Amino acid sequence: MLEIRKYGDRVLRKRAEEISDINGEIVNLSSAMVETMYDAPGIGLAAPQVGFSLRLITVDLTVGEDPSKLFVVVNPRIVEKEGEALDEEACLSLPGIREMVKRPYRVLVKGYNLDGKELEIEAEGLLARVFCHEVDHLDGVLFIDHLTPLKKRFAIKKLKKALALR
Repeated sequence: MLEIRKYGDRVLRKRAEEISDINGEIVNLSSAMVETMYDAPGIGLAAPQVGFSLRLITVDLTVGEDPSKLFVVVNPRIVEKEGEALDEEACLSLPGIREMVKRPYRVLVKGYNLDGKELEIEAEGLLARVFCHEVDHLDGVLFIDHLTPLKKRFAIKKLKKALALR
């Protein structure tokens, strides 16, 4: 199990590095990320959230119930966005914070699987939201960055209080 980094950790605000070689270390990291995501439990996890500044994400809306629904994407990028949806978001790195965030309703994600084959994933609704959320992590962006300045200040204050209690 990997340690999930919390708000304030510098790795969460850094743009993650492209992965040039999908080797055994990357495969092992992705397996550990999936295990950590399921244990949390969560539906998405980005490598920076576990301390690795690499462009790697795991996504599974079923939290392990349906292995065919697991996505492990190397160097993901969102190449198309469509529509708009407002819904609540939370994050394993921001414990106790839930806020309404606008995201595209549909996205097209491109990247690579662990065999180095190019992937193209059309996602809509919650799946699109999770891909946007995780790709944001790879760019050093947290979901609270999408809030109004007042809501963001309130969320950060609440977050700092929650983290101090741990």
